[in-house]
Amino acid sequence: MKIQNIVKIVSAIIGVLGAFFLLRIIGTGDDDIKMAASMGDFGTVSPLVELSRIVLIITIAVTLIFTLRGLFSDAAKLKKAGIAIGLFLVVIFISYALSEGVETPLKDGEVLSASASKWVGTGIRTFYILSVVAISLMALSGARKIIKK
Repeated sequence: MKIQNIVKIVSAIIGVLGAFFLLRIIGTGDDDIKMAASMGDFGTVSPLVELSRIVLIITIAVTLIFTLRGLFSDAAKLKKAGIAIGLFLVVIFISYALSEGVETPLKDGEVLSASASKWVGTGIRTFYILSVVAISLMALSGARKIIKK
């Protein structure tokens, strides 16, 4: 049996299950679902949530499998991916070195540790650095197109 046929069958099964669970939720009604949920009974909504989780896990697994298969099939692609990952780690290292960690009280009364604060700063700085790089590359690409014309 071809992979395309298997994908079609699995997609059809997931679609039918999703439609069934959705019709069950619609048939029950908002007020009944809210009342049941207030008493801790999530039986009407839970199957649809679990189906969504299963679809998410399948999607992630298939994406990872085909991505890794594509990477390992070509040495040039693997080298480019390694360089990109290395550069990304350099950006994270620079962001970590520039960040400061300070214990911070939170609204709920707990305290954010200095280490966690430093990692939050690292994430923000990494975002800023990558944003500047992306915007610069887009501007450079646009300028090259204008100059070539």
